[in-house]
Amino acid sequence: MKSVKSDIMTLDQFKDKHYGKRGSEKREVLDSGYENFKIGALIHEARIEKGLTQEELANKVGTSKSYISKIENNIKEVRFSTLQKIVETGLGGHLELSIKF
Repeated sequence: MKSVKSDIMTLDQFKDKHYGKRGSEKREVLDSGYENFKIGALIHEARIEKGLTQEELANKVGTSKSYISKIENNIKEVRFSTLQKIVETGLGGHLELSIKF
């Protein structure tokens, strides 16, 4: 019986191949962009779960609907203090920060 060659690779293997190993400039840009995207997606998901519009969330934290939209859509990076305000004041949650090596 003939074996079938698989071209399937993990996400890390794909990133290594197309963006370089961790620590390379191109890979760092990719990974940093993903983290910003993830923050926006988490805010969006939590806002929807709480039944809030972007405007309602913005009013709770003292910012604009436009700014919330830009964060959720990965157009603008959010400052830590603003992120904390969005999570705690706007969404009634708790922001946790961890450092991994």
